[in-house]
Amino acid sequence: MSSSSQDLAGNRAETARTYGAGMADLFSDYAFGRAWDEMFAGPGQPRPAYDAVITAVQTLDAEDLTARAEGLARAFLDRGVTFDVGGVERPFPLDVIPRIIEAAEWEQVSRGVAQRVHALEAFLADVYGPRHCVRDGVVPQRVLITSKYFERHAAGIEPANGVRVHVAGIDLIRDEHGRFRVLEDNVRVPSGVSYVLENRRATMQALPELFAEVRARPVSGYPARLLRALRKAAPRGIADPTVVLLTPGAYNAAYFEHALLARTMGVELVEGRDLVCSNNVVSMRTTAGHKRVDVIYRRIDDAFLDPVHFRPDSALGCPGVLTAARAGNVTIANAVGNGVADDKLLYTYVPDLVRYFLNEEPVLDNVDTFRLEQPDHLAEVIDRLDELVLKPVDGSGGKGIVIGPQADRAELAELRAKVLADPRGWIAQQVVHLSTVPTVIGDRIAPRHVDLRPFAVNDGDEVWVLPGGLTRVALPEGSLVVNSSQGGGSKDTLVLDPPRPASGQYQQQEQDGSSQRQSQHVQLRSPDPGPVSGQAEQQQQ
Repeated sequence: MSSSSQDLAGNRAETARTYGAGMADLFSDYAFGRAWDEMFAGPGQPRPAYDAVITAVQTLDAEDLTARAEGLARAFLDRGVTFDVGGVERPFPLDVIPRIIEAAEWEQVSRGVAQRVHALEAFLADVYGPRHCVRDGVVPQRVLITSKYFERHAAGIEPANGVRVHVAGIDLIRDEHGRFRVLEDNVRVPSGVSYVLENRRATMQALPELFAEVRARPVSGYPARLLRALRKAAPRGIADPTVVLLTPGAYNAAYFEHALLARTMGVELVEGRDLVCSNNVVSMRTTAGHKRVDVIYRRIDDAFLDPVHFRPDSALGCPGVLTAARAGNVTIANAVGNGVADDKLLYTYVPDLVRYFLNEEPVLDNVDTFRLEQPDHLAEVIDRLDELVLKPVDGSGGKGIVIGPQADRAELAELRAKVLADPRGWIAQQVVHLSTVPTVIGDRIAPRHVDLRPFAVNDGDEVWVLPGGLTRVALPEGSLVVNSSQGGGSKDTLVLDPPRPASGQYQQQEQDGSSQRQSQHVQLRSPDPGPVSGQAEQQQQ
């Protein structure tokens, strides 16, 4: 019997012994591999964080589970939560079993994501300004000027509150040892947060018994946080800024998200034809005439944003908007030119940028990566194409990725020719077996690989990280490509608060805390032989 078969049989036996035959039937196809499993430490050994999930699921049989999964799909279709796959609108696949992240783990993730955003913010200000990081040898000049997304037009544009990365999506994976690592950075036009909001709504309806047992941190505050950050980014002197969300239109794959965010923030959803730029001031057309626009949250790539400076054939943007931004009359969020920080070759330098700009060690490590522009790295990668993952540096949505162990000879030969013709256009990484989470597949539960995209909002004073983020699931068995555009699905991601102490213990802690605060109050006062009057103030957040 193979190792995986033994694990599968062992898991079924242990699960039946612990939870009963019904639960064992659901997990009868659950095989363990090299990947870190988020729910199980081993056959029949659930991790404590998933106790409430198991309690909720063990009351269901295969028919109940399938019915709830189908109910999620219908609910998403009814609400218009769709995604374009190959030109066909489909309901965004949501799995009924959520992913759980404990508070201590999330604290590290949140710190690491915020640190990364601060470093990339400093890098972008530098690279479109004095370029100290180039002068000091942290990032080679050639890496910048050969990047597809380095925009010379962005040089010299100073954001009103210094923020270029208003929203970031930092993709993380958990490796075979259970450690979170950064897979890539998204600071141009990161998408997917609407699915975080909708996933929570739908999962609460599908598994109400779970949410009665756990204290999951809410995600509903994201639109308010984003709106606050956008308003704080308004040009100087604007007390009550007008914010709009610029969309390519209803045929864009992420249009549902654009409409949802505009509605929940209470701002206008506009297309390029709704905007006009005159005398370096941007306005939108309304039934009452033109109204000045101060902040544009754009969901359009740089190339289509302004036909005066970028693609002259673009009908999606607003002519002159970049000139208005340079004049300080409108803020574009995220800033033009951020794509240079999304370049996957630049990704390999981010740990050094953290050390250079922040004087800190990275909280989250990168995945080990080869820079193919370096001859020694190129030679090793060419010899090991069948062992590594190759990615185009300007790729997105999982497009162009070649996983060496899964490629045939013809694919590897084609890849070899492409890499040798343009080494700068590729990076290579070791195959990382993404962690697995139980996922409903038909009438059974099976492990599927996942990643995590936490979303960060930067308002200039702090970087706030939305608790949980978007867990994306590679639905085909064995697949490591989780992107929605490649047919992947998603899960709700619950960040758990620490459990409340028992009532008696809580009261004792309050008494102890009150005594300690009173003692500290006495110590902090100036010398006074008289009695202390009043009680120490208690602050709550």
